[in-house]
Amino acid sequence: MQITFLGTSSGVPTRSRNVSSIALRLPQRAEIWLFDCGEGTQHQFLRSDLKISQISRIFVTHLHGDHIFGLMGLLASCGLAGNPKRIDIYGPSGLSEYLQGCVRYSQTHFSYPVKVHTIQPGIIFEDEEYQVVCGPLKHRVPAFGYRMIEKDKPGRFDVETAQKLGIPPGPIYAQLKQGQTVTLADGRIIRGAELCGEAQVGRKFVYCTDTVFCDGAVELAQNADVLVHEATFAHQDSEMAFQRLHSTSTMAAQVALTAEVKQLIMTHFSPRYAPGNSIVLEDLLTEARAIFPQTDMAYDFFTYTIPRRSSP
Repeated sequence: MQITFLGTSSGVPTRSRNVSSIALRLPQRAEIWLFDCGEGTQHQFLRSDLKISQISRIFVTHLHGDHIFGLMGLLASCGLAGNPKRIDIYGPSGLSEYLQGCVRYSQTHFSYPVKVHTIQPGIIFEDEEYQVVCGPLKHRVPAFGYRMIEKDKPGRFDVETAQKLGIPPGPIYAQLKQGQTVTLADGRIIRGAELCGEAQVGRKFVYCTDTVFCDGAVELAQNADVLVHEATFAHQDSEMAFQRLHSTSTMAAQVALTAEVKQLIMTHFSPRYAPGNSIVLEDLLTEARAIFPQTDMAYDFFTYTIPRRSSP
């Protein structure tokens, strides 16, 4: 499981940073899940090693332009890049109408199914491997954060030991691989947990933007392996952050500290902190690390592999 930042600027792009988008790569499924899709996101794909044809799900936090203006162009290009089987899009009320207007007035026709899901707080997607939960944030328009949970997997099944015990292969193996206890035809009771190695603990990825510090972000981020949180402003500009309902670097760090996450990665930086100004982006990193040392600062095309834990 790997995340790649395709845009890390807030509001408008700069020469070195595009506007918001993050790609979550799921190699075993050959899928990419996209979080937000600011203008120029498809160009960022061309500059990376990501395949646009692997996009299967897109999660939109809110309807401000720097998070959705790239969506229509990306969807139009996806059909030309390998004809995906289907793309599911999740976002707040109004997203479906926005896309319908784009389709109508641009006379665009998709060559594959596109399904828009209007989200409410709670579980919005779940299958055998993953669960995605969304929760409300605090911004000038309805905004949601996302928590992606990888489900735990049983450890490696010891086939050799099973064979030595005379356990017949077939459906029984499948049960034992899941850690179940099985009674054999001869009356022996076999505990699957004893034939499996250490369980693979599922990872948790959380994405929170745009928002001022709020309980909703803390709740979503609980015990996450990695929290990606906006840090639009420096602590010195906290009054501006409260007025515009954005976070400072110290707010992002406080969310990470309170939620006991393993790693914080800040993104969505105001262009005002350019080199030569009184405050630069490195100052935001220093501020955050003073509160939460396990903090990094994202930049465009920065890739982070989410490590597995040895225990919950």
